[in-house]
Amino acid sequence: MLIIAGHLEVDPDQRDAFVAAHHDLVRRARQAPGCLDLAITADPLDPARVNNYERWESREHLEAWRKIAAAPRTGIAIRNDHVMQYGVSDVRPVFG
Repeated sequence: MLIIAGHLEVDPDQRDAFVAAHHDLVRRARQAPGCLDLAITADPLDPARVNNYERWESREHLEAWRKIAAAPRTGIAIRNDHVMQYGVSDVRPVFG
């Protein structure tokens, strides 16, 4: 399993437009084979921050998705990128 998590920073005046522009990508990704979860959301405290979270069954599923993802061209500059990919070797419930 792979997890991609972190955040991007964009101009605060363009953050909501950036998130909205990705709604279709999120919808399609969630239906893609091997996608366990995906979210691109506005941070509730930082007006420049866009949170990114993805969970994939395998690297192969992620790579297949990336070939067809067609991310939107927003024209909105990403000021900073703090998104990392993590390989997962153990999974267990946190609250149970």
